[in-house]
Amino acid sequence: MQNRSPFLTHVQQQMRMKGYSLKTEKAYLYWIKAYILFHQKQHPSLMGETEVADFLSYLANKRHVAINTQKVALNALVYLYQKHLNTPFADIGFKYASKQRQLPIVLNQSEISAILSELNTRDRLIIEMLYGSGLRISECLRLRVQDIDLERLSITVRDGKGRKDRQTLLSQVCANQLPEVIQTAKSIQAKDNESCIGPSLPYGLERKYPNAFRKTAWMFIFPSLKTCLHPNTGTLCRHHLHHSVIRKALSRAVSATEINKRVTCHTFRHSFATHLLQAGRDIRSVQELLGHNDVNTTQIYTHVLGQHYAGTASPLDSLKY
Repeated sequence: MQNRSPFLTHVQQQMRMKGYSLKTEKAYLYWIKAYILFHQKQHPSLMGETEVADFLSYLANKRHVAINTQKVALNALVYLYQKHLNTPFADIGFKYASKQRQLPIVLNQSEISAILSELNTRDRLIIEMLYGSGLRISECLRLRVQDIDLERLSITVRDGKGRKDRQTLLSQVCANQLPEVIQTAKSIQAKDNESCIGPSLPYGLERKYPNAFRKTAWMFIFPSLKTCLHPNTGTLCRHHLHHSVIRKALSRAVSATEINKRVTCHTFRHSFATHLLQAGRDIRSVQELLGHNDVNTTQIYTHVLGQHYAGTASPLDSLKY
């Protein structure tokens, strides 16, 4: 946002000091600004629970935003009052609209193979890692050289959803391709280093270790084709590949097949979990690989399996004519 008010600029600075991700920062600032504009630019310190409830009701009843959007807006306002203004409020009496449970879309292996065959080498490897390791697209593109363990066939996902680190498995198919990909990334880094440019670094690492950008460990596996200015420090650097590049490539690949399902990058994470459960893997193990806090979140994939889960079959199939 350009021409941001002094108040929102201060909110942004505080969020960066607390280490919030840029994605969260952008979303929270958007909803805090919308909240202020909704109440005719009143200062948030002059408002409270009633105004928050009115705004959320407006989003639900007038704008008809999705349940998850309501949650993000509420989280932004909770941060504003509890973390920034140090004014915690009690229950505001707002209840989300009921959300119909939707089963995740899952591809079978022949469908996955058909999509992969339509992708170029780089994009195919990225989609293979989403399916082979259960990664979110953001997690995959943020991977650095130090996060890949080719000997143990494991991947360390750092600062994932909920700001958690976790480990997941690495497919041998992907492991066979990664050395060449890593070598290409190293070559890009070496060329960048000649101009004192390197990969974008997290939080205060750039200040604490000024030469970290020269370390191979910090290089992205899938670097962007262009350099850019770091949004926090203003330093010229090379970020990872943008998610829109892969989403567009995937859309073209799906269009080239005869698959009549809504396929997104997240569909391959759904397929990873479902196929592991289908193969008899313990649900707790799948929960850990996915990084879910609650096993009930992982449980949704059992509803996709039908007769393949826990030996359950239709009673009609046991009927003797």
